[in-house]
Amino acid sequence: MQKWVVSAKRADFQKIAEEFHIDPVIARLIRNRDVIGEDSIREYLTAGIESLNSPWLLKDMERAVNILMEKISQGSHIRIIGDYDIDGVTSTYILKTGFRKLGAAADVKIPDRITDGYGINEHLVEQAAADGVDTIVTCDNGIAAIDQIARARELGMTVVVTDHHEIPYDEAEDGSRMYRLPPADAVINPKQSDCPYPFKGICGAVVAFKLMQALYERAGFAAREIYDEFLEFAAIATVGDIMDLKGENRVIVKEGLKRLHHTKNPGLLELIRVHNMEPENIRAYHIGFVLGPCLNASGRLDTAVRALSLLEAQNCEDAARLAGDLKSLNESRKEMTVQGTEEAFRVIEESGLQNDSVLVVFLPDCHESLAGIIAGRVRERYHKPAIVLTRTAEGVKGSGRSIESYSMYEELCRCREYLTKFGGHPMAAGMSLAEKDVEAFRRKLNACSTLTEEDFTEKIVIDVPMPISYIRRDFIEQLELLQPFGKGNEKPVFAQKNIRLLGCRIFGKNRNVVKMQAMDENGYAVDAVYFGDADAFTDAIKGRESLSVLYYPTINRYQGRENIQITIQSFQ
Repeated sequence: MQKWVVSAKRADFQKIAEEFHIDPVIARLIRNRDVIGEDSIREYLTAGIESLNSPWLLKDMERAVNILMEKISQGSHIRIIGDYDIDGVTSTYILKTGFRKLGAAADVKIPDRITDGYGINEHLVEQAAADGVDTIVTCDNGIAAIDQIARARELGMTVVVTDHHEIPYDEAEDGSRMYRLPPADAVINPKQSDCPYPFKGICGAVVAFKLMQALYERAGFAAREIYDEFLEFAAIATVGDIMDLKGENRVIVKEGLKRLHHTKNPGLLELIRVHNMEPENIRAYHIGFVLGPCLNASGRLDTAVRALSLLEAQNCEDAARLAGDLKSLNESRKEMTVQGTEEAFRVIEESGLQNDSVLVVFLPDCHESLAGIIAGRVRERYHKPAIVLTRTAEGVKGSGRSIESYSMYEELCRCREYLTKFGGHPMAAGMSLAEKDVEAFRRKLNACSTLTEEDFTEKIVIDVPMPISYIRRDFIEQLELLQPFGKGNEKPVFAQKNIRLLGCRIFGKNRNVVKMQAMDENGYAVDAVYFGDADAFTDAIKGRESLSVLYYPTINRYQGRENIQITIQSFQ
């Protein structure tokens, strides 16, 4: 069930339009994204590389650079310990490639999802010591590895943590929090309360990028080199790890996409080509739903080393082979996800779990790497926080996906007595626990929940109720000023009442495209398309005199011809 509401944020849209030479509707869209004031609007429309924050603003950056430059000059053995998702792989690539250019004796260990679990663990610490490692640098992990890093220090190793996850804390009875940091030699994480970095929402790869930027500056490299080498990877991670595309993140993705359009990286080129796309056409959408899942698939079903190898490939032949492998892995992942999702829905419906505020689903036979994806599908269907747990050799592991009104990480902190390990964000988290505690964990989460029925109703915010007759080519071109779209900078939603949909035709081998005409009550018509279950769509609109539709306007280009069309996103 959807609840449609119209954004009612106010400003002098005509004045903004005149000041910045944009359509008043574009001005309204910018205001709807909470961009207020001339300076902020100008930055939103025009900000580039020069607006990125200095890496030296990050707490412990100076200390980390001093340590690492000394270690590099001494030829010390540096080991990068990353993570197996898209953020961890790109972080690892940035650090390894940058360290090598600086002349460091650096190697990599990406934990195996099944045998090692998330992040640095005691086994990896002991292995590093046995291998003669002098310094460990973590990326996209380490902030919660207090005991493991203490062990590394006991063994005489230097440790630099680079991470972006929430800082662990203990909560007292009065609700106050005592934050706990690992005993590393340097901890770079903007989430630290005393870190002066002005933008807290960067991903792990951007933290790694900032570290490498500072090291390059200290080594005397030109600023352009760090941007040309690594910005596209920081952009891929920002989108793939579902960071808010606001402020600095939006600039990183916008500028990173420009470089991706002309990438010289053989791995990225072949991954794009294996999907029958061209680099210059890649948008944030393609990272999130086409390329990113392939980079994630290797860490889910095989080893993330394969994804790292793709990014490091030196020739087209190796890159093409690895890209094909990742695409195949992702196809397998999709099939397994469908099966696991159907099983999750069955368990929920048959057991009555749908009445819970927080859905905790135990799927013993589910591949543990798919738990997060399936949790996301469960959340989409029920619009409730969802956690999917599965049985592993070390006990039960799981992943959760949340809704805006529920901070999953904070709620897990209230149930820490049942968890052997956990971490994450307000919107997503991972956890481990004993199988005997699954039911108690579910009950405690729900007992602590303060969610209401209103929280469970999907709310779609309409940016502008706009007649389809208003759409012009120059207006569609101005919409490009708002790109890239994603979480925190969502694609605009337009709406119109009393629309008739005429001449529906179904296309696609999976019957997932409907082409038609949309006509308003004054007889103005425009081409329209719907993507999804075409048969269900045509059945739902059959015999209806008129509909209210949510849509987005585009220019359809086909065989040298161009015409305006709308993509219908939803209807009532």
